[in-house]
Amino acid sequence: MEKLIFYNTLSRKKEEFKPIIPDHAGLYTCGPTVYNYAHLGNLRAYIFEDVLKRVLLYNGYQVRHVMNITDVGHLTGDMDMGEDKMEKKARADKKNIWEIAAFYTDAFKKDLQALNIIEPDVWLKATETITEQIALVKILEEKGFTYKTSDGIYFDTSRFPAYGRLSHLDLETLKEGARVEKNQEKKHPTDFALWKFSPRGEKRQMEWPSLWGIGFPGWHLECSVMSALGLKEMRDIHCGGVDHINVHHTNEIAQYEAAYGRKFFNYWLHNEFLNITGGKKMAKSAGNFLTLDNSLRQKNLPPLAYRFAALQTHYRKPMEYSEESLANASQSFLHLRRQIREIKSTGPEGPDGGHASGRNFQADFQRAINDDLNTPKALAVAQEMLKSELPAAVKLALWLDFDRVLGLGISGQEDEISPAVQALAREREEARRKKDFGRSDELRRQLEDMGYEVADQKDGQKIFKR
Repeated sequence: MEKLIFYNTLSRKKEEFKPIIPDHAGLYTCGPTVYNYAHLGNLRAYIFEDVLKRVLLYNGYQVRHVMNITDVGHLTGDMDMGEDKMEKKARADKKNIWEIAAFYTDAFKKDLQALNIIEPDVWLKATETITEQIALVKILEEKGFTYKTSDGIYFDTSRFPAYGRLSHLDLETLKEGARVEKNQEKKHPTDFALWKFSPRGEKRQMEWPSLWGIGFPGWHLECSVMSALGLKEMRDIHCGGVDHINVHHTNEIAQYEAAYGRKFFNYWLHNEFLNITGGKKMAKSAGNFLTLDNSLRQKNLPPLAYRFAALQTHYRKPMEYSEESLANASQSFLHLRRQIREIKSTGPEGPDGGHASGRNFQADFQRAINDDLNTPKALAVAQEMLKSELPAAVKLALWLDFDRVLGLGISGQEDEISPAVQALAREREEARRKKDFGRSDELRRQLEDMGYEVADQKDGQKIFKR
C-alpha cells in the first residue's frame, strides 16, 4: 500500500503519517464562530478537512473526528481587544445571543450537508466546557505562566521558550512584527488572554464566575481544552486555515504544552485562502462575503459545484474565485453527473473483476491522494479512467470507489422522484416562465430542504436526488 504522506506545518516538510494508536486516527478541526453564515473561504477549509478524513478512511484507519463550535470568546481583534463577536451580533440584531448561536450553528450544519461533508463524530461547544477551561487557566497560574491585568488573565509568552515552534519565528521577531492593538498592561505583544473580565457596569449575555472574577474564556483556550476532551490521547492531526498558524494555533500549543508538559499534536495541516479574482482575500470584514446561498443557490447552481471547484486546486495553494470560474465548475460538475449516469445506463453494476487496467487506475488514484491529498491529480486520474475503453461496469465500480474520497455524491442512480416533488418542480418551472423569480427561489429552497438539487440547464430544469 502507498504510504500516506502529509505536509506538516510543524516540520515544514512532508512526513509519513504514523498515528499514535495503530490503525486509528484522531482528527481535530477548528469549527466556526457562529455569529454569521460561513463564507466560501471558510467552507473551503471544511472541504479540505473532509477530504483528509475520507483519505484516512480510504486507507483503512478508524477516524475519531472532533470539531468545536465557538459560541463565546472570539473577539473582533486577534490581540484580545475589541468586542466579542457573538455579543456584538446579538446586540446588532436585537436578539438573544443563545438564539444567534443556535441559528448559525444550524445554518453551518446545513452547509456541510449541502457540500456532502461528513459530520464530525463529536461536536463540542465552548459554552459547554467552561469548567474545564477555567481548570486549565488555574494549572497555568500555578505553574507561573500567567499574570493579571485590569481586563483579564494573560499568558506570559516569554515563559514558554518554544512559543514560535509552529510559526517558525522567534519571540523577538514576533514582537517586532506583531499587529499590536494598544494594551499597555500586556508585558509582551504576543501575550494573549486566557480569561477576560466582564467590563465593569456591563452585564454580558454570556459570562461566568471564576477564581479571578466574572468573565468569559479567551478564544484560544477553548480549542486546547476541547481537542483534549474529545480525542484524549489520540491527538494525531490538527487542522485549520493558514491564518491560524501565527496566533491561534501557536497559542493553543503554548497553553496546552505549558500546562501538561507534553506534545499537543503531531501533525498540523493548514489550507490556503480563497481569494477574489485579483488576489484579494475573502473575508467578512472586507465586504466580499460570498456564501453558498448568494453565490450558488440564488444563481441556480448546485452547491456541490463548489466542492468540485475546490477539489481542482491543491489545499495548500491559494484558490481564486470569480463568477465565471464557478459557473464553469458547475457546468463541468453537471457534465460529470451526466457522464456517470450514461455509464450506469450502458452496463450493469458489478465488481471490476480484477481488470488489470482498472487496478492501474486505482493505484494511480491512491498514489495521488496519499501524496498530501493531491485532489487535482486524483480528479485527472478519474477523468482519464472515465474516458478509457474499460467496460462500463468497471468504470462505474472505480468511480464509486474514487468518490468515497472526492465526496461528490455522484452515483448515476436515477432515484424515483415522488409526485409531490414533481409537482413542486412543475410549479417552479411555471414561476420561472412567468419571471416570478422570488417564488422560483422559494420553491428551489423547498426542494433542497427535501434533499434535491436543482439545476437550470439550456434544455430545462433538472432535479437531482442528493
